[in-house]
Formats: sequence, structure tokens, C-alpha cells
Amino acid sequence: MLKLYLDSSAIVKRYVEEPGSATIDAVFDGAEVGKVRIAFSLWNVGEVLGTLAERRRRGWLEEGEFSEALRRFIDEVLKLLRLRVLDVIPVLTPMLVETWALILDQHIYEADAIQISTYTYSKSDTLLSADKVLIEATKESGLKAIHVEEGADEVKKLIEEH
Repeated sequence: MLKLYLDSSAIVKRYVEEPGSATIDAVFDGAEVGKVRIAFSLWNVGEVLGTLAERRRRGWLEEGEFSEALRRFIDEVLKLLRLRVLDVIPVLTPMLVETWALILDQHIYEADAIQISTYTYSKSDTLLSADKVLIEATKESGLKAIHVEEGADEVKKLIEEH
């Protein structure tokens, strides 16, 4: 089964309509029918909550939109866990230690380094993100990554092949 690692920027696109949302919808739809396994870090849960809250604070999401996005996120995580097509990876000490070299070698933030380390640990086939810096750092680490806004056709092809 195809296993795709999603960072926070990719996950948010499932719950807030923006460029790349259709790509992420295809990933989640693939998971529901058993063609795709999704992985993300427990760290991402906090980042998604923080992103939604920040968008509400800035007035980009109204209270009802915020509540609906939050409800959908929680409901879907629980559903995918029940279906056994979602892996929520804890942030472990060895993974954090791994990030130090990434931070120093690639001059990236800890959050991006955690994504790369967790992606590696999850043994996913591809990392999906809307963060160009993370995509580039992942590729520099010799790993496969696709930008969800620019690589929609590539993601859909991966899903269709499985």
C-alpha cells in the first residue's frame, strides 16, 4: 500500500479550501478506500490546531468555519485511525537528536527537521507539503518529496498506480 507522509501545510489543505486542497482530498479519499496509508507526526496535530486558531484570530476564518474545520479534522483523524490507514508518529528522543544534523547541515528550522526525521522514521514512500523549503531540504536529504500545489498530477498518478 502506498504510504504518504503529510506535513502540517498539507493537512490544513484538507480542512481549509486553498490551492492544493484537491490533491490532499485525493490522498484522504485514497485512504478511505484502502489505497493509501497516511502518516504524520503528533507534532503536526499541534501545528494544525495552531494554524487554524491563527487563521481565526486574523479573521481569515470565521468562528463557524474554524469550529467546522476543527470538528472535521478531529473526526477524520479518529475515523482513519479506526480504519487503520493513519499512523500518528510520536516525537521520540532519537528522532529529535537526528534533527540536529539536519538543522546544522541544511540551515533549516527545527520544525522542518522534525518533519524530515519523522518522515524517515515512518518509512513512508513520499513526503507531501506546500512548504518549498521543506520540500527542498527533504530532496537534499536524498528523500522523495512532492509540493502539493505544483505536483498534483504526480500525486494522483502515485495513488492510481496503487
